Amino acid sequence: MATVHELRNDIRTAVGRHERIENVGFTKEELEAIAVALGYLSESAARPSKAQMRAGIRWRIGERDDDDPEGGSGGLTKNELLAIAATVVDGDGEN
Repeated sequence: MATVHELRNDIRTAVGRHERIENVGFTKEELEAIAVALGYLSESAARPSKAQMRAGIRWRIGERDDDDPEGGSGGLTKNELLAIAATVVDGDGEN
């Protein structure tokens, strides 16, 4: 099974970003690219906060009932990364 770092890098490359050597969370720009790939944001939309984008990403992958950033946690979990990867890397999602 892939590590969190490997999943993040797979997702980064799938949305047109560069892999990172160090094991770090997504930047605001990377979250925006993921949100666009999942259909949560349009490319011309103003960039919301990181919390808003994470909530929207969780909503698009079915982990939340809405995109309210108040009820969410911090970084994306491994299970959430797997769901994102299934959509943006493998193309198996319907989002």
